[in-house]
Amino acid sequence: MSVNSHNQEAAKTREQIKNERKVDEEKPRSKRIRIRLIPIWLRIIIVAVLIVLSAIAGAAVGYGVMGEGDAKDIFKKSTWTHIIDLVEKE
Repeated sequence: MSVNSHNQEAAKTREQIKNERKVDEEKPRSKRIRIRLIPIWLRIIIVAVLIVLSAIAGAAVGYGVMGEGDAKDIFKKSTWTHIIDLVEKE
């Protein structure tokens, strides 16, 4: 019998908790306005710039260090036409 009475008391406390939550939900909550430090459009631009910079750095390291060429040559059109000709060679 003591177990049943304990379960009934637990059920009552659960109901009380639910009622308290309902009362809390009825209170108007002040909505917090989120202010972003960096706007989304600026984030997109930053990511695009970082992608371009990493591609340039990767090409410089790949051509200058691994390819044993001059890293400044990656900015010449003749270098890229040579690389494209090597890739598309039949």
